Amino acid sequence: MEKEPPYRLHTSLGYHLSIAARLQERRLDDQLKTLGLTRTTWCILLAVGNEGLSQPSDIADFVGIDRTATSRALRHMEDEGLLARSSGTEDRRTRRVELTAKGCNAITRATPFARENAEIMSESLAPEEEAELKRLLTKLRRAGDGLLKTL
Repeated sequence: MEKEPPYRLHTSLGYHLSIAARLQERRLDDQLKTLGLTRTTWCILLAVGNEGLSQPSDIADFVGIDRTATSRALRHMEDEGLLARSSGTEDRRTRRVELTAKGCNAITRATPFARENAEIMSESLAPEEEAELKRLLTKLRRAGDGLLKTL
């Protein structure tokens, strides 16, 4: 029986994906921190402000975090004055989330950071390479979503 070759971390796809993501995340995190935001609070601001999501469960799905982490982040953001939560009109157990003026301002101030970060990532690629990379990453993400559902 043939012995399998050793696993080589630096040649694995997962390693390269992780390093590229970490570099992008670290750069954005550092910039968001200057505004008192985290990547999670930034994503929640986008979910509510740019996507029009108002239900915590929809926000959790959009951001890709569990509902407990979302509730914790929403409480913190409400304490910071970035958003307001209110009970639903028909069902008092339902919570609606809305941005405050401070939350809208945070989106306005942080958007250039996100755009600059995206530009830095795409500068190394030709437009068709970027499109292909996005297509391939979407394919990997869909495969991963299917795998998560079987666990």
